[in-house]
Amino acid sequence: MSTDNTHAAGTAHVAHHFKDATQQYESGKQGIWLFMMTELLMFGAIFVAFAIYHRLYPEMFAEGSKTLDWKMGFTNTLVLIFSSFTMAISIAFIQKNEQKKAIFALATTILCGAVFMVIKYFEYMHKFHLGLFPGNFIDVAKIGAEHANIGMYFGFYYAMTGLHGIHVLVGMGLITWVMIRTIRGEFHSQYWIPVEGVGIFWHIVDLIWIFLFPLLYLVG
Repeated sequence: MSTDNTHAAGTAHVAHHFKDATQQYESGKQGIWLFMMTELLMFGAIFVAFAIYHRLYPEMFAEGSKTLDWKMGFTNTLVLIFSSFTMAISIAFIQKNEQKKAIFALATTILCGAVFMVIKYFEYMHKFHLGLFPGNFIDVAKIGAEHANIGMYFGFYYAMTGLHGIHVLVGMGLITWVMIRTIRGEFHSQYWIPVEGVGIFWHIVDLIWIFLFPLLYLVG
C-alpha cells in the first residue's frame, strides 16, 4: 500500500487517534512487524538450541529423522507455499474491489491450513502408535533398538512442530475473521490494513515451516 493512493478519501476508515490514513497504515505495519519480530526471536531461540544439540549428538538426530515421512513433510511444505500465494492474491483482490475473488482466495487459504493440520494429525498419530509420546519417547519393541536413542530429537520435534501448529490454527482463525469482515464489505480499495496484517502473520508462519522441514525431516 503506497502512501500516494487515495487513503484520505471519504470511504477510508481512519481511527480517531491517527491524523490520516497514511499514518494509520504505517503505524499498523510497524506494529505487526514488531510483533512478528518477537515471534521470530522465539522460534530463533529454538533453532539455536536445535543446532547446538544436533552438533553434540549428530547420530541421534540422524536416527530421529529416519522415523519421519519426508513425503508428508514435503506435501505440507507445498500446501503452505500455495496458501501464501492465495493469501497474497486475496489482498490484491481487495485492493481492486474484487471482494468475491478475495473471499474465495481467503477460503482457499483456510482450506490449505486445514489440509496442513490433517496431515500433521496423521503424522502425530503414527508417532503415538510407535510409542513416541512427548515426555515418554521410546518404545524399543515398536521402533527397534537401532532407533532407541532418539528421545532428545523428538523433544525438539514435538516442541517445534507443536508450536508451529498452534500458530497455524491461530492464523486460520484470523483469516476467518478477516474473511467474515470482507463478506460484510468492511474491506475495500481504501481500507485493507487488517487483511495485510494477517497476511504478514501467515507468511511468517509459512516461512518458519520452510526452515522446520529440512531441519527435522532431512537433517540425517
